[in-house]
Amino acid sequence: MRALYLSNRFFWLFGGLVGLFALSFPFPLLYPLAQAAFGIGLAIVAVDIALLFGRKPKLVCSRDLNPVFSLSDPNPVSLRVHNTSALRLRVELVDELPVQFQRRDFEEQLLLAPGESTLIQYELRPVSRGVYQFGDILLFAASRLGLVERRIICPQPQEVAVYPSIVQMKRYELRAMRHIAHETGIKKMRRIGHSYEFEQIKNYVQGDDYRSINWKASSRRNVLMVNQYEDERSQQVYCIVDKSRVMRMPFEGLSLMDYAINTSLAISNIILKKQDKAGLLTFSDVMGATLKAERSSGQLTHILEALYREKERPVEANYELLYEAVRRLVGLRSLLLLFTNFESSYALERALPLLRRLNRFHLLVVVFFENTEIRALANEDVKRTADIYRQTVARQFLQEKKEMVYKLRQYGIQAILTKPQDLTLNTINKYLELKSRGLI
Repeated sequence: MRALYLSNRFFWLFGGLVGLFALSFPFPLLYPLAQAAFGIGLAIVAVDIALLFGRKPKLVCSRDLNPVFSLSDPNPVSLRVHNTSALRLRVELVDELPVQFQRRDFEEQLLLAPGESTLIQYELRPVSRGVYQFGDILLFAASRLGLVERRIICPQPQEVAVYPSIVQMKRYELRAMRHIAHETGIKKMRRIGHSYEFEQIKNYVQGDDYRSINWKASSRRNVLMVNQYEDERSQQVYCIVDKSRVMRMPFEGLSLMDYAINTSLAISNIILKKQDKAGLLTFSDVMGATLKAERSSGQLTHILEALYREKERPVEANYELLYEAVRRLVGLRSLLLLFTNFESSYALERALPLLRRLNRFHLLVVVFFENTEIRALANEDVKRTADIYRQTVARQFLQEKKEMVYKLRQYGIQAILTKPQDLTLNTINKYLELKSRGLI
């Protein structure tokens, strides 16, 4: 591939010289002037070529990025360009981004003095998991004359793996552990009753619950003593992710399955921080990942790797298969967080008998999604008669979703109907609520 490119300035100069030759035909006295101008123009172009190629201006460029990208989050990328030549260069930089971003317009214009370095920073937001391949960095350098450009290729092939959102996991971990109730909705749950493990007997201080006073210990020591409790630990919590076609629907570029995967990672991290056991099941027409609930140091890494490898399948979900797998793999009573989606009451009715059987042996929470686009359609202003019909159908659809929640709760099944962007928040709140009520 050629490394010499002609710039716009060259074509302006060439056009001017051609015009001068055209004017010299009716006026022979101008012909020597046109010849001289053409020779000077060629000399200038030759000088510009000699500056760029004779001295071999050196441009050094490198790309710095994290070895792992976080799904659906802005990931920083840094490019450093250093001019090691003695020329002042105008540089156009083109970075070959991974094909998944579908961007062919990334370029930066730079002006570098001799020995000068500059840093370019930008962000990329991936919306699918997998391996992303960066290509080379192309530099188009021009001197002050700017008649020609020299292409310099900086080989920088790099692979980066896009994993479920680690950034989101860390963010919600901090908020949940600090009980920040006033920021983006993480709730601090009040304890109800004493369905917690006994920890110790301590001296009564103002503010302690007087119902926890241990009268026998108080009489022996002649001071008020109270029982102190702590949350029950080592309880099993499983995230169950539906990989069937109903989870392929995209919202803001991200599929429902990827929303569920990000949430599974975030809630698994909090489960382990709360000293409970986290496990994972994925299913469609066949079973996918099956990780038994553990509290080991490497459990979160195993969950992250398993979620990274999962792919959607264009088939219907097999709830009979899920029921058999849960009965076979999950022995003790556990909390099951099922991430799925029901677009009609008929779909729920088909799965309801098996969901009820699962709820008989475990505490089942069914998490499914509200269609935000239909919500927006139901709330938009009506201008024509056709808009009334569309709005009526949209509101019927939303009401049908609410009726699904009522039906699940009627059979004692916990249910969460949430917007995709609020999925992690609502799931964490439900987990904290169930623990505070002593239901798990």
